[in-house]
Amino acid sequence: MNDVSRADGIAKIAELMKDIRIAMFVTIDEHGRPRSRPMATQDAPFDGTIWFLTDKDAAKLSDIHRDKRVNLAYASTSSESYLSVSGEAEVVDDRAKIREFWSPFLKSWFDGPDDPRIRVLRITAVEAEYWDTPGGKIASLISLVKGAVTGSKDTDHGNNQTVTL
Repeated sequence: MNDVSRADGIAKIAELMKDIRIAMFVTIDEHGRPRSRPMATQDAPFDGTIWFLTDKDAAKLSDIHRDKRVNLAYASTSSESYLSVSGEAEVVDDRAKIREFWSPFLKSWFDGPDDPRIRVLRITAVEAEYWDTPGGKIASLISLVKGAVTGSKDTDHGNNQTVTL
């Protein structure tokens, strides 16, 4: 059941994403199977849209042209935070956005911001589900030790919410 408002959900998702740069980007391949690959999320405020840069010849773009539904999976084991975002992808040749997102890190893949192979992936989030543990690893560890010592089941292992965006 969704008991989180859209605005609260966007704020929480933005908070979780800010420290997790790499997402497992999941598309559906030509055989109908999910296919995942790590991708760097671009540094832009989350407002329901998530941005990536990619090569125009990447296999994921063929997947997206067949089926625009994608999933992004983020995980931070250090903070015990996990996020799954389902959305729709659009491939855009937007030179202004490419220049906005350009960083020297991208030189490993592209010649520069004007490289004609670069495309922007704009993901419009439709729904997200997140899990986080208030207090992070220490709170989880205390909870696990308490359960192991006392034999009691701890039902407060953190928050799990689904947000429709």
